[in-house]
Amino acid sequence: MKTGSLVSVIIPCYNAERYVGKAIQSVLDQTCQSFEIIVIDDGSQDGSAAVVQQFPDVRYRYQENSGIGAARNRAIEMAEGDYFAFLDADDLWEKDKLVRQLNAFAQDPDLDMVFGYVQQFLSPDVTRDPAQDTAVNEDPKAGYIPSSLMVRRDSFLRVGLFAGWKMGEFFYWYARAQELGLKKLMLPRIVTRRRIHDAKNGIQQREAINDYLHILNKSLDRRKQIEKQRPADV
Repeated sequence: MKTGSLVSVIIPCYNAERYVGKAIQSVLDQTCQSFEIIVIDDGSQDGSAAVVQQFPDVRYRYQENSGIGAARNRAIEMAEGDYFAFLDADDLWEKDKLVRQLNAFAQDPDLDMVFGYVQQFLSPDVTRDPAQDTAVNEDPKAGYIPSSLMVRRDSFLRVGLFAGWKMGEFFYWYARAQELGLKKLMLPRIVTRRRIHDAKNGIQQREAINDYLHILNKSLDRRKQIEKQRPADV
């Protein structure tokens, strides 16, 4: 691990009073302690602010509700780290998440971003009738989600900030990263535990289908432009 490497841990928070304290604690429990924690409260109307402010070393900012992409972007503007790591306010990190990913960067200086495996779990406070829900698959899976990602600061900025959409902002960012050829690694170890609960974004995704269609269309348009710019075969 590079000596002195600082990781900016970015936590967007919206009405996460029940979970954000545990998310922050999972960062504080890391075996690597070279990090800063930035929490952007995206217009919460519950007690999220009071929970976050119980942690004196956390940098907390409030903004009017603007969406998760805008919250992450504001934290990036504040961040001082060499690396960015993202954690949703309802997810948890394994204790060795940061050190394993920093070690991966140290072993391969050409790496731009490192992911890890994710394990889902059903939150104990779920009130919905389990008989009406699909069982949560707890098998570890390769996690191409923000909560499992660490990315070099310079590499992230090459791609650019997140789109200001209600949903899908990360998938759009990742599609651009792929098109730019950023080098990635998937660690075959669980680094993140993803909480499934009543208000999880995934449950609300059907309400944001237009955002996903917009992402797809944008990606297809860029691919068409790339094809047009390629020289014709002689």
